[in-house]
Amino acid sequence: MVEVRNVSKRYGNKNVVDQVSVKIAKGKITSFIGPNGAGKSTLMSMVSRLIPKDEGEIWIEGREIGQWKSNELAKRISILKQSNHINIRLTVKELVGFGRFPYSQGRLTAEDKKYVDEAIRYMELEDMQDKYLDQLSGGQKQRAFIAMIIAQNTDYVLLDEPLNNLDMKHSVQIMKVLRRLADELGKTVIIVIHDINFASCYSDYIVALKDGRIVKEGTTAEIIDSSVLREVYDMDIQIHEIDGNKICVYFT
Repeated sequence: MVEVRNVSKRYGNKNVVDQVSVKIAKGKITSFIGPNGAGKSTLMSMVSRLIPKDEGEIWIEGREIGQWKSNELAKRISILKQSNHINIRLTVKELVGFGRFPYSQGRLTAEDKKYVDEAIRYMELEDMQDKYLDQLSGGQKQRAFIAMIIAQNTDYVLLDEPLNNLDMKHSVQIMKVLRRLADELGKTVIIVIHDINFASCYSDYIVALKDGRIVKEGTTAEIIDSSVLREVYDMDIQIHEIDGNKICVYFT
């Protein structure tokens, strides 16, 4: 389990994350939602130790995050950031192979290659696995990066805006894959997501943030609620139930 205890992060005089405490359930999909500047991505980056926290504690599997060796932590937690810039020319298969680095240290074994092939198949990238990243569309590239994270085969999968650059079809595909990772493989998936309808349809648990603090956390049914969403987004959002899913209408 991941447990965040009174964690804060400051930039200058501004608390971007302010005394946040939250427990992330194992084997479930937890979505961080909220407006821009709510602290979602910063919180996720601290959980993965990409950036240091200023205060508080983050516990993973009963150990404070500072006690983990980097290579051991990389076998437990994988993270995909919003922007990924790689300066060398790689094929899709080579990129996905990077996900095995904590295990292979750059020398892929037969087992590593099996994980790479499975991740490529999971993301339906077989027909473009030998293409170079600069030959791909933004959405295809995003799917390749997600395949790299899947190949890393960690217990905890953290994704910051995984639907960036994706059309509707591939956004649904990604969310279905994340659902399968949780349901079939027991992965704990944490996502920062702007589309509250995707959060509603695919999450088990939602953490709503605003101005660096948690407004409310709970099950999808508890958070996809007009009064809660009004507090988070400062706007009135109608909610309709369609096929058992709560769908938010915020276009009018």
